Amino acid sequence: MKKIFRLIAMAMLFLTGTAAASAQYYEIANQLPGLIQPALLGGFNYKGYVDAHYARALGNYQADFVGVSTSQGWKYRDWFFMGVGIGVEGIMSHTDSGYGQWGDAQQPDMDGRSTRTGGVMIPIFTDFRFNIGAQNKASFFIDVKLGCSFLLGRDYVQIHNGYLTNQEYFYLRPTLGVRIPVNSANPKQAINVGVEYQLLTANYWSSWNRDVTLNALGASISYEW
Repeated sequence: MKKIFRLIAMAMLFLTGTAAASAQYYEIANQLPGLIQPALLGGFNYKGYVDAHYARALGNYQADFVGVSTSQGWKYRDWFFMGVGIGVEGIMSHTDSGYGQWGDAQQPDMDGRSTRTGGVMIPIFTDFRFNIGAQNKASFFIDVKLGCSFLLGRDYVQIHNGYLTNQEYFYLRPTLGVRIPVNSANPKQAINVGVEYQLLTANYWSSWNRDVTLNALGASISYEW
């Protein structure tokens, strides 16, 4: 008899929990149109950015980056923007030769590919920007681009005594800078000047196969509207 009562009690608890969860999901579903509708109707302020940047290599595995990118998204608050972006970056390796530090027996199987000391990468990222100060005068900002980057082409780029392959890599580019409005009648338009750090984690193809991190420090300038 005790087992029967225990089963009944467990069934009631299960039904109660299921009903509560269903009610919660129903409430969330009802709230979604209220969250999406402002974005569709322009309740969230659309913003766009275009920037150019240059970053100089740091560390042992050295490569410089120069590129342009654009971010498109919404300003959810005066101090917060979130969007998505894409860019084009040139990568320039600090190296002298394709096989200078290896003997022939140590060279990996290149599968018919050639090597180079420079290439083009395509970063795709989510962009988070935090503004500090009033928007109608000069203020500070923190920007974080987080995503992945792809090396274009079949050939590999030599870095130190190994190679970057044409696979995707983790991409991080935080920037700290100053925002300067260019139109007093429309403070949404501004020039941004900043100092940036760029990180790229690389699937590094060498005689011992390892992952490395490419670090670079540089500057950027962007226009927002």
